[in-house]
Amino acid sequence: MIFHPLVLALYVSSALIAFMVLYAAYFGVQILGKWDLNSGSELQLALERRTYLISTLLAYGFMAQLLSLFLFIFTADRLHPFFVGAMCAAGTLYLNGYGYPALILKMVNFLLAGLWLLVNYADNRGYDYPLIRGKYSLLVLITPLIVLEGVLQAGYFLQLRPDIITSCCGALFSTGEKSLITGITALPSIPMKIVFYGSMALTFASGVLFYRWERGGYFFGLISGVTLVVSILSLLSFISLYFYELPTHHCPFCILQGEYGYVGYPLYLSLLGSGIAGMGVGVLMPFRNIPSLARTIPSFQKRLALVTLVLLFIFGVIVTYRMVFTDFILEG
Repeated sequence: MIFHPLVLALYVSSALIAFMVLYAAYFGVQILGKWDLNSGSELQLALERRTYLISTLLAYGFMAQLLSLFLFIFTADRLHPFFVGAMCAAGTLYLNGYGYPALILKMVNFLLAGLWLLVNYADNRGYDYPLIRGKYSLLVLITPLIVLEGVLQAGYFLQLRPDIITSCCGALFSTGEKSLITGITALPSIPMKIVFYGSMALTFASGVLFYRWERGGYFFGLISGVTLVVSILSLLSFISLYFYELPTHHCPFCILQGEYGYVGYPLYLSLLGSGIAGMGVGVLMPFRNIPSLARTIPSFQKRLALVTLVLLFIFGVIVTYRMVFTDFILEG
């Protein structure tokens, strides 16, 4: 499997991203220890020149990191015909102990990389590098996670064996088994619908409040993150059932296949995008009063709030349309 084109693409991208992040983190440690904008020393001038290059490299690297999540899932799905028992990415990822940890870490890094890109964009709007220490502190936090992700991904693909029989998504997400995932799929649908639409309503209300009057930014960032988690749980609990029209099929991966119109991709893109943009509003709140950013950050936050609302609206419309206009009835 190591020579499959998609697997090679993931190996190369992971190695390049890890190299760029490690180099940038090494530079970031120097920034954290030696940065002094009031100094005219040769070291300070060298740091100021190099930070432009490092920020540009990281911007491209983290955009590639965002894409790698979907490439990883797409690859796992495309490989399922090679393994007995696998019907989609769920079975392929279950072939060894690296698959699902790699996926979870990719999702975490997706969110962290997105937030770093937002902080970096805001920092570049200031003339005095106002967020440089903050963004490199975040980078130092992200770096070991990126490296660990690459190790887990490599371990996953290297340990793939075509002679191993895996489980299909029907077995992995069956409510008959006892595990954390099956505990989520067994959550009662009506309470989950109330929590899901309640969190969506709170996010929309707080988003409109912030967009119009610039109030409640911290709460909007927090509720955006909560809605992201609730929506993922809801996808496993009841939303997926309406797309499959089966009361026992909770798989979050089959909706990525052509049989269901690849609807999973706009669902996950809009959901994760809204989560990053919404949480970004909260992350940027402490920097609104920095003189060099006093005019740019509020307008940037308002754009992020609008993006959050638009993407969440798209996600909600796709889900609700399917629930309303299907013949499948979940309750009663």
